[in-house]
Amino acid sequence: MSEVKIDQIESVGNDIVETINTGGAAPIVLVCEHASKFIPAYLDGLGLSEEAASSHAAWDPGALAVAELLSTRLNAPLVAQRVSRLVYDCNRPPEAPSAMPEKSEIFEVPGNVSLSDEQRLDRVNKYYRPFQAEVKQAIDAKQASGQLPVMITIHSFTPVYNGKKRAVEVGVLHDSDTRFADALLNALCPSDLYDIQRNEPYGPEDGVTHTLVSQAQSRGLLNVMIEVRNDLIAKRADQEQVAELLGEAILQVLPQFSAETAVSGQGATTKARAAD
Repeated sequence: MSEVKIDQIESVGNDIVETINTGGAAPIVLVCEHASKFIPAYLDGLGLSEEAASSHAAWDPGALAVAELLSTRLNAPLVAQRVSRLVYDCNRPPEAPSAMPEKSEIFEVPGNVSLSDEQRLDRVNKYYRPFQAEVKQAIDAKQASGQLPVMITIHSFTPVYNGKKRAVEVGVLHDSDTRFADALLNALCPSDLYDIQRNEPYGPEDGVTHTLVSQAQSRGLLNVMIEVRNDLIAKRADQEQVAELLGEAILQVLPQFSAETAVSGQGATTKARAAD
């Protein structure tokens, strides 16, 4: 698979969500739910301190850069949100308290305290539903072109959480459909560069697989979530190194699933639903 050139990349979007490399030909849809720390002016910064508003609680530092590099390397569309996850966490369903958290790790979020049902619904309609619709549209476009895409979501995590250091450096996460994650772990491990682990530092029990389940697994599509420790992707050279490692592994694994990524390969849907 040839790498797309920068000048070939097109994007569409608005203040809520953006799709980058809309014409990407690979049977892949990349997603970055926590790409931005932007807080709309009408929310008055959610009452956050400057430290909190720029911290990992507000977004996934480095994740968008890695996702963009992968979008180019794989020639795949990338759907990225453009609003802080403290406004609305697009990887959480509306009923989850963590969708609009009153506290995220050590940071209080005053602007999310005691939200009324009407205020919560307003954010669901403004941020969550447009994001979900854009992801669905990207998948539908792939299916219309004869592909059943692999969904790959890109995240980063803090090296210290609630005072505890994390040894894991790259996590390969999945819910009940383990097909693509299993193959990707086989391609990545063992690694001389990073400590790579399955369902770390989070897993399905932490509610982090919402997008995978709602958008991909529910449709029988291959899927995986990748978490990278954010101190390892703070600089451009490091982001490129991680993207190269992940990109090569994905390209290595993808041909194993040629039947599952073709619209004619209906057996993939049956197998995935049977695994649920």
